Amino acid sequence: MEYVALVGVVALIVAAIVGLTVPDDEAVGLKNAVCRIVHADNVPAGCASGEDGGGDGDDGGGGGDGEDPVVPPDDPFQPAKCLLSQDQTKDTVVIQILFIKISGSDQLKVQQWSDGTVTVERVTDSSVGVTASVSAGIPGLKDWGGSASLSGTYARGSGSGGQWMFGSHKTDNPQADLEANLADAKAFAEALNEQAICRAMVGSPVSPISQVGCSNNAMSQMEKTNPERMPDVDITKTTTEASGGVSFGKSFTKGTGEGGKDGKPKDLGSVSTDLISGSMTEDVVVLRTNTGPDAGKVTFVYTFSVSGKAGEVGQVTGTRMQQVAVTYDAAMYDEEEKNGQPHRPQKMVITTSEEAGEGPGVNVGAGANAGPVTIDVGGGGGEIESQIHTESAELVLDNDADSTLVEDWLRGRGDFPAGDALPSPSDAAEAPGADAGPLERLLHDKGKLSRLDYKANTDWWNASLGIGFGISAGQVTMGFKLFGIDITHEHKEQTITGDPTYATGPQSGGTRPWVEWKKCTQTTPITA
Repeated sequence: MEYVALVGVVALIVAAIVGLTVPDDEAVGLKNAVCRIVHADNVPAGCASGEDGGGDGDDGGGGGDGEDPVVPPDDPFQPAKCLLSQDQTKDTVVIQILFIKISGSDQLKVQQWSDGTVTVERVTDSSVGVTASVSAGIPGLKDWGGSASLSGTYARGSGSGGQWMFGSHKTDNPQADLEANLADAKAFAEALNEQAICRAMVGSPVSPISQVGCSNNAMSQMEKTNPERMPDVDITKTTTEASGGVSFGKSFTKGTGEGGKDGKPKDLGSVSTDLISGSMTEDVVVLRTNTGPDAGKVTFVYTFSVSGKAGEVGQVTGTRMQQVAVTYDAAMYDEEEKNGQPHRPQKMVITTSEEAGEGPGVNVGAGANAGPVTIDVGGGGGEIESQIHTESAELVLDNDADSTLVEDWLRGRGDFPAGDALPSPSDAAEAPGADAGPLERLLHDKGKLSRLDYKANTDWWNASLGIGFGISAGQVTMGFKLFGIDITHEHKEQTITGDPTYATGPQSGGTRPWVEWKKCTQTTPITA
């Protein structure tokens, strides 16, 4: 019963991860972890392994009466290319002083595309926000460090970066083009890292001549690869996060008989390990494109994600993400905003993804107490093998009626506002029902719908130090950090798998059958 109550302490987070975002027939990581925790001594067969999460790649929605769908040679509904593979490295540092939270991250991506091109993207961002938390001990398990916590964060920040495309090798063989372009991209990425090391030398004992030589060598290497610079983009970002977790460990006290001084044992500290944790995050990112073919555009990216992790030695994870990206003419948008006029979006992309995985890993911590002040250190690492299912719907808004419809939906106007459930690309491929809203019908009639599956491997490690202050009232502790620092490194490789599909045009009966995405399958990803 205590274990069930323990899970209930963070039920708000767990419910969001398991109940609100993952269909009942897709048992992803966290749901299985909760099942295993509650039935630790006798795990029932119903605790699935999570292997069925994500899409199954079936052709649901057929062309009516079992007939093969009619697909024109140059199908206008087929997207031009797909992402075959992505190699991503991200380093994040978070510093907390009292209720103020400062974070910064550096991210490098190398992406392979089915048309034979490769892109390299480097983005750095920083943010400042406020955070607060509340924690509670688990009755009957306090001596074992049993506790649960909830916390919330609001942050606003900005970022900068660059994106480069490698497509100079162009032949009738996209597979050979991909291999040659990838070699250039990897050399460029190595030069980017070398350049970052050179910049870090500034102010160090290294001689100025060596610093200049280092920088010149990195620039020379980058120029040899002949990349095409993608648009410069200004980035601003706002993040709201709620998180919770449960940990177990062992508390240590010092005293004799019924207690030490004043009849009470002295609390010396504890060691603990994270058992289950979850978070809900809302991001709003604004991208203003300054150069290139999309110069003068502004894109608003709204992302909602829910994630969970469980396990003491083995880690089980689950994540669900929903994203809407809307693009406007920047000058027109600013003028409309100034005059209080309605906006006119030019493009909208809806993306959903589900990820479930597991693997060896651990996150542990230790703490020492001095009255109300605590000193905590923690760390961990691991490797996660996961499956990712992603779907996308792209709409080009080339007339006032469609543009107005999307803007009204985003702003919560009309009978089907964006606050309602987000239409999924899979739903848009089905014949619209009598109760379908105007956006669902627009996605069905004009959207480019696609589905992809990936296999991913993530290596990570984390280290943290915190000095905190807490005020207890019974089992509940209101606390804050006087100072804290948290460093996380993550390297993730994902590669396309399964059968990439897209939804062709409406057939008899109104459905849009899922067919082979030939522009995606014409090349295969290159793996190390």
